[in-house]
Amino acid sequence: MPFELDFAGHKAGPAQSPVTPRKPPTKQSVGERLEKLGLRSDIDYVLHLPMRYEDETRITPIDATQPGAGAQIEAVVTDVQIRYRPRRQLVVQLADSSGEMTLRFINFYASQVKHFDVGTRIRARGELRAGYAGREMIHPRYQVVTEDVPLPDRLTPVYPAGEGITQGQLRTAIARALARADLSDTLPPPVLERYRLEGFEKAVRLLHNPAPEVPQALLFSRTHPAWVRIKFDELVSQQLSLKRAQAARREQTAHRLSGSTRLVEAFLATLPFRLTRAQERVWSEIRDDLAQPYPMQRLLQGDVGSGKTVVAALAACQAIDNGFQAALMAPTEILAEQHFKKLAQWLEALGVSVAWLTGSLKKKARDLVRARIEGGDASLVIGTHALIQEGVEFARLGLAIVDEQQRFGVEQRLALRAKSAGGQPHQLMMSATPIPRTLAMTYYADLEVSTIDELPPGRKPVLTRVFDGAKRAEVIERVAAAIRKGQQAYWVCPLIEESEALDLQTAVDTHAALALALPDVAVGLVHGRMAPGEKASIMAAFVAGGVQLLVATTVIEVGVDVPNAALMVIEHAERFGLAQLHQLRGRIGRGALESACILLYQGPLSALARERLSILRSSSDGFEIARRDLELRGPGEFLGQRQSGMALLRFVDLETDQWLVEQSRDASAWLLRDYSEYADRHLERWLGGREDFLKA
Repeated sequence: MPFELDFAGHKAGPAQSPVTPRKPPTKQSVGERLEKLGLRSDIDYVLHLPMRYEDETRITPIDATQPGAGAQIEAVVTDVQIRYRPRRQLVVQLADSSGEMTLRFINFYASQVKHFDVGTRIRARGELRAGYAGREMIHPRYQVVTEDVPLPDRLTPVYPAGEGITQGQLRTAIARALARADLSDTLPPPVLERYRLEGFEKAVRLLHNPAPEVPQALLFSRTHPAWVRIKFDELVSQQLSLKRAQAARREQTAHRLSGSTRLVEAFLATLPFRLTRAQERVWSEIRDDLAQPYPMQRLLQGDVGSGKTVVAALAACQAIDNGFQAALMAPTEILAEQHFKKLAQWLEALGVSVAWLTGSLKKKARDLVRARIEGGDASLVIGTHALIQEGVEFARLGLAIVDEQQRFGVEQRLALRAKSAGGQPHQLMMSATPIPRTLAMTYYADLEVSTIDELPPGRKPVLTRVFDGAKRAEVIERVAAAIRKGQQAYWVCPLIEESEALDLQTAVDTHAALALALPDVAVGLVHGRMAPGEKASIMAAFVAGGVQLLVATTVIEVGVDVPNAALMVIEHAERFGLAQLHQLRGRIGRGALESACILLYQGPLSALARERLSILRSSSDGFEIARRDLELRGPGEFLGQRQSGMALLRFVDLETDQWLVEQSRDASAWLLRDYSEYADRHLERWLGGREDFLKA
């Protein structure tokens, strides 16, 4: 088949057949490409800030350049060649009054050779390296210059760019936007004065075109006063958006769930323990919210085992006491079933009708449960995503409880809330992944947050040990010893089926190997791909003590409560995230027994994996672990699905900018109270009418 040559002389591939012509690709305009970057209005361009700068304001003599460092040189071409060994390349020799240098281009156009006629003056910028023939630059930026081409008097900005967009196109578009845009301040003078902020116009003009004397270290670290102003503005816009969402929610109506406390008092009287002070405090906060005429939107957070379920049960009793229904939605069937068994045991003896609804129910049973819900016979309904499916209608839903709320998307939580007819239901979200304070003050600023910050008395900390996979036999013997003492154990694996790419031990193979190594031990297996009935049967046997060692995937991460399980081995612990490891560890230590968690890893460990395991070994404080997890992962991953399509903070670093979070929160409240017109303009500038921060 014949080949064509491209304009640089390369083989370009088979010539196109005249019978089956290739459809030409749709060519995007520069404007369309810029729009894909989110650049539509002038203010979008103004806020598209540089990620770094290049200093093109000065020329460095060739003999003063240093390998490994960037530099700009100006020299005359002394020789130009196209070489073919070891591969085709364009090699240009330059010289100035101090020395010589080579420019090397591996990929080049044939027309580029004409730029480098001997005697031509070239200005080139790039990173120096030591080549065989001395100093050289590989693929530098360059231009042909004459004596009347002045050097720039500002640092050259380098912008985030998409495919097919050049820096020149961005610089031109941004310069035009800066000339047209309204850069007047959206913060009033008293706010600027109190927080010692730069003016907005001064800040953005400096960041786009900084003078050479501006310390580049301050620009790079984003600690220059101009950067502080931008980050402050971004945080204030987020705070304003969330606070207004909270205010709008309070204009909605909800049923007051107050008055009778008969069921609440009866429930408290049946508990075999007293609430901790933290539980009493958060219950008081929730009880007060339920009595308001607007919908509660509260996040209940607490470490694993801190007693969130009891507080949720009290809230459900309050709703039922007032003649309404309560619904509790959990992300997995195992967790939903655990809640159902516990709450039914507590409340059915008090005359509360508790229903159970999941996708695994047979059609006849599911239809019966739906009828009970719609008729109002079921006062408390517990289930999975099945609660929000079409055909499930509540008679009088007064309270929607979402457990492990970060595992649900916005749409799913809204769908449960929408199941109420005649007024919004109150909503209580729960999470065993504590939210660091700075995250709560930013992304959760529209929610009321209640925190259970103490464990029930008698709970003993779990001893955590880290073992190399080479000591597997020793770990198995420790498991056998614990079981001989009458205890039970978990062995957690990251995958169900083998992955050659990760070379991980599988749950199925591990189950077979442990059953062989421990012939006198009842070894069970549970994973997410099992039929629900089979999974429920194995879990019931483990809870009852019939299964002594449970090999499982992360389906047991939340909700499983077996006080006699005092040992957990986590296989390939280096593959798990920090929060997930802490959640898994929380499945043990739930009784009076001394408990231990063994993190079994396969070396060599990456620096990040080593740090995660070290944090788990040294701390059992869920809030400290959450803070460190935020450091390691950043807010994007930490937040999970809280806000579908949410634009994360572009400029603010929640770890280093905590002090700004505090100030912006106070400033936003001040704006809403005394400067509402400024608040409107500020939101318009930063959000442009778009709901970048979904309030749900």
